[in-house]
Amino acid sequence: MTAAGGGTAVAVDLRSRRVPNIVTLGVAGIGMALAAMQATHITPVEAAAGFAVGLLLMLPGHLVGATGAGDVKLLAAFGTLLGPARTGAAFVYTALAGGLLALAIAIRRRRARTTLTRALTVMDPSVVAAIERPSEDNRFAYAPAVAIGALAAALGL
Repeated sequence: MTAAGGGTAVAVDLRSRRVPNIVTLGVAGIGMALAAMQATHITPVEAAAGFAVGLLLMLPGHLVGATGAGDVKLLAAFGTLLGPARTGAAFVYTALAGGLLALAIAIRRRRARTTLTRALTVMDPSVVAAIERPSEDNRFAYAPAVAIGALAAALGL
């Protein structure tokens, strides 16, 4: 289910630069249903805790403008399939995949120096304003990083 949900989110995000609620609610609903039916090793309490962990870990990045709300909800939704411990691991893998993806895109767009400089000073208000400015050409689909992180955690890497 993690691969299917991730594949769907990636396809939609690459096409529209959004992860719609129907995708995140679908993944979360399936995760909760599987837990309730005891179809996985995750209990309903662990599924809810995984959701909360995913939400809490991704929310600060959204608040500084580094990720979209759909990305936050996507990791939370995967938390229902992973449980709290693996959701924490998924977050770490997501951050690593996201960093590599950002660097690759920055190199492709010939913005590597600017991207790396701003990454080191992301808490500076002027940098946050630049991240949120659409003319900066610094946005990219982040669902691939979230999907890679969730899949890596699901596989127990």
